[in-house]
Amino acid sequence: MSEQTTDTGKQLLASIAPVVPVADFSDAGHAAACCELFNQVSVPSVEVTLRRSNAWESLSTCVQAMPNAAVGVGTIIDTEQLHKAKDLGAAFAISPGLSAELVELAQRLELPYFPGIASASELMLARSLGLRALKFFPAEAAGGIPMVKSLGAPFPDISFCPTGGISQANYRDYLALGNVSCVGGSFVIPSQAAIESDRDAQLALLAEVYT
Repeated sequence: MSEQTTDTGKQLLASIAPVVPVADFSDAGHAAACCELFNQVSVPSVEVTLRRSNAWESLSTCVQAMPNAAVGVGTIIDTEQLHKAKDLGAAFAISPGLSAELVELAQRLELPYFPGIASASELMLARSLGLRALKFFPAEAAGGIPMVKSLGAPFPDISFCPTGGISQANYRDYLALGNVSCVGGSFVIPSQAAIESDRDAQLALLAEVYT
C-alpha cells in the first residue's frame, strides 16, 4: 500500500470519530428511519454489517440517505462482497479478520479497508501489507483496553477502531487511548420499535454521543 493510501486510511478513521454505528438493520425501512435520526445530529458514518440477506438493500438506502457521511460495509469475508461494496458506493469496508487477498484487492479497488486483528502477530502481518489503520476485534474478548494500550508501545504508528463489546459505559475509555481514532458500536443503533415509541428519546441519546 502506498504511503498516500496509508495516510488516507488513518485520516478516514479520525474523520468518522467518535463512534461508528455498527448496524444490523432489520430491513431498509429500519435503515431509513435510523438515517433520519443520524442526519439530525450529524453522525459522520455508519457501518452496515452483512449479517442479513437484505443488508445490501440497507446499504443502498444509507448511501442515498446520508450523502454527507461515510457509509461503509462490515463483515466482509470474501472478494465478491468487496467488489459489490465498491460497486454500491461504500466509502470503506471492514472485515472481522485479516486476509492478504482482501487487503490487496482493496488496494487495487482504491477502497479504504480496515481488517480486524486481535494479536501482535496479526498486527505485524497487517503492517507488512502496508496497513496502519485497523479494526481491533473482538475488542473486549481480545483483551480490551489493556490489550490496545499494550500494542501502542511496539506499534506507535498504528491507529485502531476497536469493535466488539463497545458500549455506552466504556466507549469513552477506549477513545481516551492515544492509538484509538474511533470505536465501533451497535449501542447507537435504535430499534424500529424504539424509534416509533419515543423518537425524541433516541435523538437525545445520539446527541449525547455526537454533539
